[in-house]
Amino acid sequence: MLRGLNHLTIAVSNLEQSLLFYNGLLGMQAHVRWDKGAYLSLGDLWLCLFCDEVSPAKDYSHIALDIAEEDFPAFAAKLRQAGVKEWKQNKSEGYSLYVLDPDGHQLEVHSGDLQSRLDSLKDQPYSGLIWL
Repeated sequence: MLRGLNHLTIAVSNLEQSLLFYNGLLGMQAHVRWDKGAYLSLGDLWLCLFCDEVSPAKDYSHIALDIAEEDFPAFAAKLRQAGVKEWKQNKSEGYSLYVLDPDGHQLEVHSGDLQSRLDSLKDQPYSGLIWL
């Protein structure tokens, strides 16, 4: 039986640049690196950066990273000061900052959880929403 997410692998074009972004700017813990990749972690999430041909999503697919509400303003300011590109403005509950990594992969820094999202849907349901 499945228990949860095991790890995420992201194709990167420049390992050094991606390590500076994910480890240096976002603060993920770097563990090892090799010629074509690196392993990092953030909480229970294991992230693999792997050098390959990059083809970021052009749709709404993205990786959302968790942050405490009280830490959000300073962290968002830090990313904006670093010149990180934003790809979307937040229109959902909680604080969110939608940014691109150096290869254009879409990330979201979000304060909130599934329960806070579900609670917000009671007041502002999505079109066609059905509770299961």
